[in-house]
Order: sequence, then C-alpha cells, then structure tokens
Amino acid sequence: MVKDNISVPVLKATITHRETDPAFQALLRKAYGLMCTARRMADQYEANRPICKYVHSTSAGHEAIQIAAGLQLKPCDYVSPYYRDDAMMLALGFSPYTLMLQLLAKGGDPFSGGRSYYCHPSSRDTDKPIIPHQSSATGMQVIPTTGMAQGVQYLENAGLLADDEKPVVLCSLGDGSVTEGEVSEAFQFAALKQLPVIFLVQDNDWGISVSAAEARAMDAYEYAAGFKGLERIRVDGADFEASYRAMESAIAFVRAERKPILVHATVPLLGHHTSGVRREWYRTPEDLARHQQRDPLPRLRSQIGSIIEATDIELDAQRGVEEAFAAAVASPDPDITTVRDHVFAPTPVTEEAGERQPAGGSKVVMVDAALHAIEEIMAAYPEAILFGQDVGRRLGGVFREAATLAEKFGDERVYNTAIQEAYIIGSTAGLSATGVKPIVEVQFADYIYPGFNQLVTELSKSCYLSCGKFPVQSLIRVPIGAYGGGGPYHSGSVESTLLTIKGIKVVYPSNAADLKGLMKAAFLDPNPVVMLEHKGLYWCKVPGTQDAMTIEPSDDYILPLGKGRTVQESEEGMTIITYGMGVYWAKAAAAHFPGKVEIIDLRTLFPLDEELVFASVKKLGKCLVLTEEQLGNSFAESLAARISRQCFRYLDAPVFTFGALDLPAVPLNMDLEKQMLPTAEKVTAQIRDILAY
Repeated sequence: MVKDNISVPVLKATITHRETDPAFQALLRKAYGLMCTARRMADQYEANRPICKYVHSTSAGHEAIQIAAGLQLKPCDYVSPYYRDDAMMLALGFSPYTLMLQLLAKGGDPFSGGRSYYCHPSSRDTDKPIIPHQSSATGMQVIPTTGMAQGVQYLENAGLLADDEKPVVLCSLGDGSVTEGEVSEAFQFAALKQLPVIFLVQDNDWGISVSAAEARAMDAYEYAAGFKGLERIRVDGADFEASYRAMESAIAFVRAERKPILVHATVPLLGHHTSGVRREWYRTPEDLARHQQRDPLPRLRSQIGSIIEATDIELDAQRGVEEAFAAAVASPDPDITTVRDHVFAPTPVTEEAGERQPAGGSKVVMVDAALHAIEEIMAAYPEAILFGQDVGRRLGGVFREAATLAEKFGDERVYNTAIQEAYIIGSTAGLSATGVKPIVEVQFADYIYPGFNQLVTELSKSCYLSCGKFPVQSLIRVPIGAYGGGGPYHSGSVESTLLTIKGIKVVYPSNAADLKGLMKAAFLDPNPVVMLEHKGLYWCKVPGTQDAMTIEPSDDYILPLGKGRTVQESEEGMTIITYGMGVYWAKAAAAHFPGKVEIIDLRTLFPLDEELVFASVKKLGKCLVLTEEQLGNSFAESLAARISRQCFRYLDAPVFTFGALDLPAVPLNMDLEKQMLPTAEKVTAQIRDILAY
C-alpha cells in the first residue's frame, strides 16, 4: 500500500494482522466466505446463461477490495456501488437471493422492481449505508455521489446532523471511467470544498475492449495528483489484507478529517466485461493468464489456517448460492400493471392557496418576485441551499435574480460554482438523497446542454428505477429566451428538448405572480423541476410586456404545477395556446379582434393542463399554438397533434402553429432577430387567416 501526502497519521489498525490473532482469523474467514459466495454466484450465472438472460457483470477478480470496503462502512454512511460491485453488496449485508432477484428482473427485486440491471441497487435499509439510485453510464455516478458528500458537509456544518454521526461517502468506479470529463468536475469540487468522500477506483486495465494503454496517459492515482487537496492511496486490490488496511486508513481519514481521498486499487479482470461482451472476443490467452495469476481467491484461501475449515466455507457458499438461485428463479415476475408506477413521487401541492393579490400589495417585476420567493423559501427551510454561476455574494446573479441572498443567508447556503453545468445539475441528485433541498441555476438556457447527461441519466430516472425510494428534489432555474440582441448563445429556447425527458417537470411562467407561486410549488415538489424564466420578461423592458409586473402575492401563496390560466376569455372566434413571451404577442395581436380571441397561458409545460386546453378548443373550434421556439419538430407541433386528435369532432379549421424560423441560432443583429422570431404583427396576420378559415 502506498500513501501519498495524507495529512494526519493513519489511525492504528483495529486488528493486529497476526496469524494467531483470533480477530484477524475471524475476519479472514468472513471475507473468504463472502469471496467464495461472490465467485460461486458468477459461476452459477455463467452455467445458466439461458436463464440469466439480462445483461450483467460480476466482481470476479475485484472481490478483495470490494469486500474490504463493504465490511467497514456504517449505516450512517452513503455509498454508490458501480455495476460490477456485487461482492461489495454482499459485504454490506445484502443476500445472494436479493441480488439475484434483480439479476433475473423479478417483481420482488427490492431495488428496482425488475426495472434495472443487476447490481444497480437503491436502498434505504436502516441497518446498511444509504444507496441512492445511479445509472449504468460510466462515471456519471461520481457527480451525484460527490453531491451526497456536499450534502453531508452542509448538514454537518449547519448542525442538522445527529451529533454522533460522522458519515463518509464512498464512490466506486472503474478506472476507465476516470477519463470522463464529469469525473474531473466532481474531483475538482470535492478537492475545492474538501468534502468527506472516498473515490474507490478499481483498475483492471480494461474498458470493455479498450486497453489502458490505448485509453489514458496516466492511471487514476497519477491523475489525482493534479487535484490539490485530494489525498490518494495506491493498493494491490487483489490482496485482501492490504485492501482492508487501505480502506481502513481511507475511511478513518475521511471520518476524522472530513476531507476527500482517492484509493486506486489494481485488480485482475477474471470474468467477462458483461454477459453480453465475452472476454474471449477481445483478450488474448496471454492476457487472461496474466490476470488469472492475480486471482484473489486462492491468495485468501492460503491464509485460512485449516484446509478443512476452508473447504467447509466453500461448500457452505456453494449450497447457499444454489438455494438462493433456485428460489430467485421460482420467484414471480413483476405485475405488468405496475409499469407506470413511480414515474413521479406525489407532490404535496395540489391546490392554489394563499393570496394572489393581497390588499394594499405593491406591484413587482418578475425578477423580484423570484428573488422574494427564494428568500422566503430559505427563511422557512434551513436545509435549502442555492448555488450556480455568479449567484453568490459579489454579483447575485447576472440578472440580479439572487441579489442580497448571500448577505442574508451566508456563503454556506448561497455560493458561486465554477462553469460546471453537469456538476450543478447532477449534484442535486446526491444532495436530495441526504435531505438537502437544492435550488440551482444554469446561467442561460443555451448552456444547459452540458448538464443533460446528468438530467437524463441520473435525475429523471431515479424515482422510477428506485421504485419511489429516491425521487430527486431539484429546482433548476434557467433564464431563457431572446431579448434585445442577446445573440446565438444567450437567446435560445430549449423547452422542446427538455420535454423529451420523461421524469422531469418543466415550468414556464409569464408574470410575477405566477412565477412566485410556481417557484414555491416547484421547491416543494419532490421531483426534478426545471423553471424556465424568460429574461425578456424579468424587468418588463420589452414593449407590451408591462402586464408581466403584478401585485406581489402573499408569502404563503402557492400555485400547483400543471394548471393553466385563461388570460382572456371569448365566447366566439378562436383560441391561442401559448406561454412565456407568447402571452404578450397574443394579447397585442388579439386587441385587433375584440371578443374574438381566447388566450390560454399554459404556465406549466409538463404536467400540461390538457383539460383547460381541450375545453377552450372544443368551445371555439379554431386554435393557434404559439411558441418562441423554432417551430419544426417542436413542443408546439406536438401539442397541436394532440389537440387535433382529441378535439377533431369540434374543429372548424386545422390546428395552426406558429413560432420562430427554423434556424440553427438566434442572430445577433436585432433586425435579423426580429425577422426570425414571432412578433405581435406576425401573430395578427395568423389570427386573421384562422378566423377567416
């Protein structure tokens, strides 16, 4: 074991590591039993490939370091195993039968109910560490897991943890995934903030068929040296005693010092990459033989004092695995009627409440309504934090949407981050798992794309794939839209792209009262919510948008997601269905046709108030779906198709759509920008054509 720059002495080992020491021998026997069980499980799966038909990986070759880690974690800890960590799962206390239920996608699978792959756990068992859901995407788990450490640190510093708890967070990953850029973001944040996290890197020299020499200029231990403040250990991960001591040192260091450390464990890969990617397809006999020489199983067996005792352990493991496998095979498949369950966790906000227009209230612009909503939330919820680019003390947001919040709540709760959209979004999954309630900001909608990996692979699927155990409470604020020559990278609309992601909610208010009420509901929603805030409406500076300024609702005002609003009613003519800036184009255009245009402001794009939309269209028979987005293949066109299907018998004309020109970006020149985007004049022409149809 190599230790590098550990700033405190490694705590004295709890076992003496002498062959005559009873505690040491008991530990070896326990570890050997777990290792034999893990290896027999791998053999059982291989021998029953037609039954074990779903893709899976096993820990064969990795068992020593995994067992060494799993045996030393406590119920107060957090851990993110990766898809090869079944030996670690056994060491944490999960039974072979439990793991096999997921292997075979059975209904009794306690992790995902048959929805996710083998060794993709999620657990809130009180006698084990907390294990949030994580995806198969290699390296993606490192950001949410670092977010857990961020949450632990915040709760600890805020006095919101039990005094006797000093949780550590363990993130397990393969060395091939360390080359992912998102891993770098996590390492950077962990080192910068000195978070209590252990990055356990299991290095077997392969990333499917890509060798280490082909894929990287350095290993994880060498790479970690570039992150100042990230301690590191290198260990032979096939040697159980060395692995145990390394993990004992790492866990003790993090538990005592509350700082990050990376453990780089070299291990052999004895099995296949997965059941579907066979080792013989890409590895030479020489490579397989070299790895076989480092098999941790015979190395550990040689340390068991009695051959008879070792044999008994092996036979017990074999019997246990065979019995568990037979029981798992006989277990029923999932009830197919549950396929729609747990897409979202139930929200507590179902009705509008509080005063929308309190007597004596003053009008506020949208940006101030949002600011006041966040201030009221943070005053009421000490577990709420706000972070993102430039939202901290000096600037308070590039639109002043977070102004004064750091002064009022402190730099522990309101702070800047680096330009790390993946970390900003993905960390909320880990924060939510610890009980922290994050509010984060992506500075412009155009820059949300680096965060899509995390939004899609981690946040959106967590509730569904954990059977409701780990919904992600995440409020993601995103200034959006074109305004005054913002140009091609500060003016984009992204709602259609967001709405292809199932498992998130998307909100798009058009005025101050709605923004405040929806912000409160979005914060209280236990699911991921993206709040799109049109920067052209923030200050009502765009001509015709003065109505975006409203009387400020009361502190307790709340507006449930999924409820649209009729901005302007009509008993004849047509309906315009829109949101955001479209509300003001529609109002200005409708003024030319008194009594002929009903305007629906969707307010929430998902969930969508279809009942309100369909009722208006059925009443009037003609409609226009209006958007600021480029029109082709957009949410607006999708909604128009739904309206056509549901309201076909009531229509007196085709369902029309109108939006921006299908250009790759919004031009910088304001004349070109105007040519691209809808305007009140263009909408007026659309209304005239539809009414005349």
